[in-house]
Amino acid sequence: MIVDSNVIIYAIQDNNEQLKDYLTSQLERICTSDIVRIEVIGYHKNTPTVRDQFELFFESIATFVISEAIVSKAITLRQQRKRSLADSIIAATALIHSMPVLTNNVADFTDINGLQVIRLADVLNP
Repeated sequence: MIVDSNVIIYAIQDNNEQLKDYLTSQLERICTSDIVRIEVIGYHKNTPTVRDQFELFFESIATFVISEAIVSKAITLRQQRKRSLADSIIAATALIHSMPVLTNNVADFTDINGLQVIRLADVLNP
C-alpha cells in the first residue's frame, strides 16, 4: 500500500506507538512516492533529529519514482477538480501500481474512480 505523508508524520510523534508498531509490522507491504519524501523530509520546520527519523523510515521502505505514466495520470486527476499536486501524484502512483492509499485525509482521495483508500483509523482500530 502507498503511505500518505500525514501517516508518516503522525508515526514519529511521541503519542503514536500503535501507528509505529503497525507500520513496522507492515514494512514489506508499504511503500510511498518521491513526492511524499519531498513533503515529509523537506518540511522547513523539521529539526535535525526529526529529519533523521524520517530518513531512516524512508530507507526501510520502497519508494516509487515519479514516472511519465504517473505524471500523465496526475495531470488528469488535477484537471478533474482542485487537488493538491502531492495528492494528485500520490493517487496517480497508487493507480498506476494498483495499490491502495493509506491516509488520514480520506476526503482528498474519495472522488477518484478506481482508487482504493484505507482510512488510518480503520487499521489502528479494526
